[in-house]
Amino acid sequence: VSLVRGGDGVGKTTLLRLLAGELAAQAGNLQIRHIGFKDQPNVYRQQVFWVEPRSTAFDQISPTDYFASLRTAYPQFDYPAIGALAEGLSLTEHLHKPMYMLSTGSKRKVWLAAAFASGAALVLLDDPFAALDKPSITYVKQLLGEAAGQTTRAYVVTSYDAAALGDVPLAAKLDLGG
Repeated sequence: VSLVRGGDGVGKTTLLRLLAGELAAQAGNLQIRHIGFKDQPNVYRQQVFWVEPRSTAFDQISPTDYFASLRTAYPQFDYPAIGALAEGLSLTEHLHKPMYMLSTGSKRKVWLAAAFASGAALVLLDDPFAALDKPSITYVKQLLGEAAGQTTRAYVVTSYDAAALGDVPLAAKLDLGG
């Protein structure tokens, strides 16, 4: 788990979009598990989980349908884990509602559940605690703490607050100016 910290407008989200392959790099080549973005962009993207937290692209479908769609996008997607993740994030009652009916916090919970279940080698979380209730924040910190102990996946988390992750062990911290 690595933290990218900085104030508004310093480039945290831009960095995540670049790592996700959503923005073109001016130089170099992104690579995960010997898969280069330039040579195999679709295979590279299967190794990276990223959702713009303010996305409205999935507003017409339910979280259940969104999770089902991810099974083809991410070969390692752990669909059985969704039940426990939804429960831990207090999302269960919202699973069959269209996304446009969900609050900002509930939508973020959907993205977080998908991120943890994705099986992607690199998980990009943009300010994951924004609009979450305290029990969900505690649960996400617990999940990140568990993730910090594994070596098969990396999580990059952005925040304006260096203390946001609490006791989660960090592999790296990057402070962006501003």
